[in-house]
Amino acid sequence: MTTLIDGPDGHPRCRWCASAPEFLAYHDTEWGFPVTDDRRLFEKLCLEGFQSGLSWRTILAKRGNFRAAFHGFDFNKVARFTAKDVERLLQDAGIVRHRGKIEAVIHNAARAQELVASHGSLAAFFWSHEPDAGALTEPQSASTSEASIALSKALKKLGWKFVGPTTVYAFMQAMGLINDHAQGCVIRSKVQHARSAFKRPHAAPG
Repeated sequence: MTTLIDGPDGHPRCRWCASAPEFLAYHDTEWGFPVTDDRRLFEKLCLEGFQSGLSWRTILAKRGNFRAAFHGFDFNKVARFTAKDVERLLQDAGIVRHRGKIEAVIHNAARAQELVASHGSLAAFFWSHEPDAGALTEPQSASTSEASIALSKALKKLGWKFVGPTTVYAFMQAMGLINDHAQGCVIRSKVQHARSAFKRPHAAPG
């Protein structure tokens, strides 16, 4: 089955972006473009954790509610959440009310603070796991990779939760650590250009 479909402007795009109305803008303006903003990186990893067992459409539709509930995914604020906040969030119908996933976000916020203290930024740590181009498979043909397995293991070793290899691979696809747009997709070349011009962050000297 072809991985492409014509978009509303007649240009070919990844087939998945036509499966829900809200996917087109996400595909065209977010997915695969390189990100260095720590808050966005933390948000995406948290939302991928919430997606586990659900669809990305469900999470994307609730993203505004998640941002409101978790203070814009400012991990310095989320790390101060208490058991009372967990109970509050479990009553919030606008998000996914899963105790384990909610508690994992709060737990991971503290791990994010530790990671920033040791590496200077989340971005420096995550981008240090960018795979070599030669190690990549055909776009959208895998759900894990050696790089996602390695990053998952590194995060788990640091105490992070809900960061399995599949979750991490989806995070890497979305945040631009790989360009997984299908060959021939009109956005693939735009992402490639953005990645070529992208200045990779480096860890602060210890």
